[in-house]
Amino acid sequence: MSSTTMSGYTVKAIDEMAALHGGSVKLAGAELGVESFGIQVLDFPAGFDHYPEHDHADDGQEEVYIVMRGRAEFEIDGERVAIDPGRVLRVGPNSRRKLLPGDQNVRLLALGCTPRKSYERPQDFRLAAAS
Repeated sequence: MSSTTMSGYTVKAIDEMAALHGGSVKLAGAELGVESFGIQVLDFPAGFDHYPEHDHADDGQEEVYIVMRGRAEFEIDGERVAIDPGRVLRVGPNSRRKLLPGDQNVRLLALGCTPRKSYERPQDFRLAAAS
């Protein structure tokens, strides 16, 4: 299935999206032409432990994570928070976060933007970066 772009909408299969890091970070925003916020699909195997702990204190970005498949925990400022399908997690810019997939593969939708600031896609998340 290829992408479909019509006036007003774009449809693209997740598994056909350009990706980084061996396919684990799908460039959903770039593939769909989203200009107002960041959006990636994250696919990680069970027990994956290389997701970097980070915050967004420097750029002020809020992030929202939605589990599409599987289950995961986040460590946020030292506290473990479990999320699974049906639960949504928002993490503020100053909080340190690290994704901890459990004993099964996990697929998450990650959304991010800085309040009151125009979104600019980071160079690493542009389609040219996946080439």
